[in-house]
Amino acid sequence: MPAIPFNVAGPLGREQRYVDEVLTAPGVIGASKYTALAEQWLEKCLGTPRVLLTPSGTAALEMTALLMDLKPGDEVIMPSFTFVSTANAFVLRGATPVFVDVRPDTLNIDDAQVAGAITDRTKAIVVVHYAGGACAMAPLRSLAERHGVDIVEDAAHALLSEYRGRPLGTIGRFGVLSFHATKNITCGEGGALILNDARDIARAEIIRDKGTDRAQFLRGDVQKYSWVEVGSSYALSELSAAFLYAQLEQAHAATERRRAICAAYRDALAPLAADGRLQLPPQIPHQRDNGHIFHLITDGPEARDALLTYLKNLGIAATFHYVPLHSSPAGARLGRVSGSMAVTDRASRCLLRLPVFASMTDSQVNQVCAAVRGFYLQATASAVS
Repeated sequence: MPAIPFNVAGPLGREQRYVDEVLTAPGVIGASKYTALAEQWLEKCLGTPRVLLTPSGTAALEMTALLMDLKPGDEVIMPSFTFVSTANAFVLRGATPVFVDVRPDTLNIDDAQVAGAITDRTKAIVVVHYAGGACAMAPLRSLAERHGVDIVEDAAHALLSEYRGRPLGTIGRFGVLSFHATKNITCGEGGALILNDARDIARAEIIRDKGTDRAQFLRGDVQKYSWVEVGSSYALSELSAAFLYAQLEQAHAATERRRAICAAYRDALAPLAADGRLQLPPQIPHQRDNGHIFHLITDGPEARDALLTYLKNLGIAATFHYVPLHSSPAGARLGRVSGSMAVTDRASRCLLRLPVFASMTDSQVNQVCAAVRGFYLQATASAVS
């Protein structure tokens, strides 16, 4: 274990108590009290009509593809600078991912390039709120409405982030959250589907419950339940929901701590950015991120790799990020590219993520800042000599 790990996904509150309650309760450990509590917490916090817990963010994306009735030949626009789940969910329905470059400031999908990727086969624009920072949702919504296509928000990084006062994940037709161990709020593996159009709720409940109308049966709306739709087993276990609810109770406090860590990084490293040694994440008016990731972009891949090695030798576990989907074997085979990918390619080669976790101490933050500054001081001394 490094002296300063990249991420610590430990308990934040009453996780043990709630899990023990589920384990000692009589009956089958199925969706029950804590599933309902966690879904209600998210619905109230996000101000959306319905949130369904799922086994992963990937599962929530797969449900989204089913709800949109995608079929072979359909196209879905998305950034290439994202995790493979963003594409896989739609490829599984036979749709083609159309990769668009990202903006150099936010590393979110470049709204100026999306219009050129739209064809008569386009069914959706999938936006990924990278690092918890918001995509340019106003122009993207306007474009989507003009062409009659859906917006799906992959908000896996973005619980409690906002765009013009609105929670991310609540602006498109669908939003997706992840509670993977790498996320701010976690249950190890888990996710949620945010349903912003009440007309999708009944069908989404059926798809989540193996294609059956069991939810209606449990409410007393039908006398027995049966198979009525294509679906799968997309429900989160009650054990995981219990752990998750304890984390959600502490979500605001944990998010504020992460924001404070990122602010400390920004203040300490601002002189290096001013000197052109590296690029820091932007601060954009009317947007508020959740401190999920603090990344640097170096002036070249050699500097990124040397800085990673330097930090590793000091016991600091920084890391890189995505291999772009368009340059991966499956992406090249199953998708297509629209326009240049210059920003995406450079980000993949030059981006480095610093440690951020809610239990990180001020001393650890200061050590990371001192190490990054030390690397550049050493590089300057070497250049002078």
